[in-house]
Amino acid sequence: MRYLIKDATIVAMDSAHGAEPFGGDILVEGDRIQEIGDNLSGGGAETIDGRAKLVMPGLTNAHVHSWEAMYKGRYDNLPLELWMLLCYPILGAVPLPPRLIYLRTMIVGMECLKTGVTNVLDDVIEMPGQDLDQLEATFQAYDDLGIRANVSGHIINRPFSETIPFTDELLPDELKAKVSAAPPPSTKFFVELAEEAVSRFHNKKGRLRYVIAPSGPQRCTDDMLIAAYELADKHDMAYHIHILESKIQAVTGHEFYGKTLIGHMNALGALGPRTAIAHSIWVTDEDIRMIADAGSTIVHNAISNQKLSVGIMPYRKIMDAGIPIGLGSDGISTNDTPRIFDVMKAAALLHKVSTPDYPQGPSASEILRAGTINGARTAMIDGDTGSLEAGKKADLIILDMKTLNFTPLNDVRNHLVYCENGSSIEKVMVNGEIVVEGNRLKRVDEAALLEELRGHLPEFKKQHEQLEALNSAFRPAFEEIHKRCCGRDLGINRFSRPPSEWY
Repeated sequence: MRYLIKDATIVAMDSAHGAEPFGGDILVEGDRIQEIGDNLSGGGAETIDGRAKLVMPGLTNAHVHSWEAMYKGRYDNLPLELWMLLCYPILGAVPLPPRLIYLRTMIVGMECLKTGVTNVLDDVIEMPGQDLDQLEATFQAYDDLGIRANVSGHIINRPFSETIPFTDELLPDELKAKVSAAPPPSTKFFVELAEEAVSRFHNKKGRLRYVIAPSGPQRCTDDMLIAAYELADKHDMAYHIHILESKIQAVTGHEFYGKTLIGHMNALGALGPRTAIAHSIWVTDEDIRMIADAGSTIVHNAISNQKLSVGIMPYRKIMDAGIPIGLGSDGISTNDTPRIFDVMKAAALLHKVSTPDYPQGPSASEILRAGTINGARTAMIDGDTGSLEAGKKADLIILDMKTLNFTPLNDVRNHLVYCENGSSIEKVMVNGEIVVEGNRLKRVDEAALLEELRGHLPEFKKQHEQLEALNSAFRPAFEEIHKRCCGRDLGINRFSRPPSEWY
């Protein structure tokens, strides 16, 4: 197909314009942007009237867990490690059938597309372990939707009791025995699985990619962390990992390695230009320097971080170090949506209250960059998407500027960050194909898919309630670990009150 968008307001997010709006035309041919300029001729292209319309790159959700979609709206007032007992049960997890995984992925992808997210990095974990049929179901859902997707094989290969401090002391022996009963996957197993996943799924359909994703340095053996980075390098893909999300994780680095988790990654050689770090809340100044020197990126999950009470990322320090920051929703039970317009506003506001030095707050232009081109950079696909430029993939959204969100119209950038919620979107284009028009998904039957999923929910919820009851046995120990770690003085504070005032 060929499309000519005429007389639009454009926010290109390219190196020439950044977030500064300008007027012009966009010519799309096939899956790419052919030209951006004035008075372009379509030569038989379908013309889209761009008057009173804003065209911008599709947003990137640079860190989402579709696994959690089944727990949307289920939990509240739980810090990370206590929440994980329920959403990521240590004991008793039963593998989901591929069809339910397909439907679970669909509800995430559908909401993404309808709210302007054209590119996702879905860090998929299956409990108790992932297989290729489950992974294929995730890829198939994103393929059917027409979205651009980077899908991980999330791996944990250390026994649970070795991933969190003080469990030897605080967990009852019978629980430790149950946790250790199932051996974790070996590095060899993961490498073989990942190689087969690359063969089946990577770089398919021009918009689907596989991503290497060790869960976190404390959850993986050193040989796994190194082998995973070598695998990412071999296949020219991103290396996606969680580091320093919570105060417990900050304490973990010192307890396990005698250094920060970033320092441990750096010592292993697993901190590099492919490394995209989700969270980075409890980083030290030296950590920030190491991340910058390595050319790594960070994905900021402003809403999830607030809901899980894990602290506030040092935004301005990271920005001043020159580290690219992308934006993620994080999981669908800690946000509880994949909407990046929401995350942009939350991120812009959060860091305005973390310091009285008001010029240090994020600008709307910075936040738009994080939601578009920087998000694509974290997935290592910014050469193809994330900005509107000739030769890049035609991933874009068209918004109506006559809506309440843009009335009265002042600074377009501020409207996008502080006023827009996705409701002004008229069209969403991915890979040169219009996949959303007038709030309707064009490739799938949304109502039928939602109805099918609802049919699975009674049995699923019954099973999950049993898992929640089983894993509640860990809660007393976890509450004590949480208190102990949050009270530890590490010389940094990422909360609104110092540790001495917590309990």
